[in-house]
Amino acid sequence: MMARATIHDVAAAAGVSVATVSKAVNGRYGVSPDTAVRVLEAVEALGYESSLVASSMRARRTGVIGVLVADFEPFSAEILKGVGVALHGSRYDLLAYSGSRQGDGEGWERRSLSRLSGTLIDGAIMVTPTVVNAAAEVPVVAVDPHTGRADLPTVEADSRGGAREAVDYLVSLGHRRIGFVAGRPDLRSSRLRDAGYRDALAAAGLGHDPALVRVGFYDADSARRAAQELLTQPDPPTAVFAANDLSAIAIIEVARALGLEVPTDLSVVGFDDVPEASRSGLPLTTVRQPMQSIGQTAATMLSALMAGDTLSTLHVLLPTKLVRRATTAPPRSG
Repeated sequence: MMARATIHDVAAAAGVSVATVSKAVNGRYGVSPDTAVRVLEAVEALGYESSLVASSMRARRTGVIGVLVADFEPFSAEILKGVGVALHGSRYDLLAYSGSRQGDGEGWERRSLSRLSGTLIDGAIMVTPTVVNAAAEVPVVAVDPHTGRADLPTVEADSRGGAREAVDYLVSLGHRRIGFVAGRPDLRSSRLRDAGYRDALAAAGLGHDPALVRVGFYDADSARRAAQELLTQPDPPTAVFAANDLSAIAIIEVARALGLEVPTDLSVVGFDDVPEASRSGLPLTTVRQPMQSIGQTAATMLSALMAGDTLSTLHVLLPTKLVRRATTAPPRSG
């Protein structure tokens, strides 16, 4: 008969230490998501069964909540902080997991949930997922979800209202040519921020000019390209509203490279209020969404679902607030 696999066999197959195998199968901190997956794949391939793995699979309880993100960037980092606050003092540990993104990244959540559900996590929070719904063996809550109606419980900020407030403010300063660098078209937040931008223009009697709109995909490099196109037009905007702070900061970098002074020559407003927004040399005017509160709310909803409770509401919308700083001013006269 073949000898029963040991923890040493798993360690050798996964190329890690015995201590790392122990941490991975027990869902403890100190193991990267990729290493944890590699260890569990070795566990499955070798048929290794520790007492915890066996009992967890029978009871379907691991004591771990997974937060699935496409990338570890400022927005998701703030969400993670909020989840951590909500779980502090609870019986749950937190596993932050960035799934492998193949091609355009669509559907990474399904792959991640398939890997983690039932063996590593009891429930999941998906941050900016590319899918509206994701069948899973564990309860799931989505933060800033894909566009379209989601059957999953969701938590998000008032993107439309926040965007309108930002553009209303630029109008109040006297700006009439206001550009917009949009976010990811597949996310509801991006489409709502576009709608808020249009709402404010219409309320001010300003027409929507497609020449003043570019897509930045919530990505700094894409936003730089968008800013280059917007600011080198024959009749460029005097102000730009960006769908997130990373894009706004990138726009300011491009403006300076073109010899423009912010805010004298160009006003810029972002969205999120990530820590970088207030720490830069020129603090950014932005729309603050309560990112840590979003994380806390998502974790609270998920905890209730895992306890078998019924949520009072499936879709939570939290308010935003305009924060006025140093990147906005009336347009240069003449």
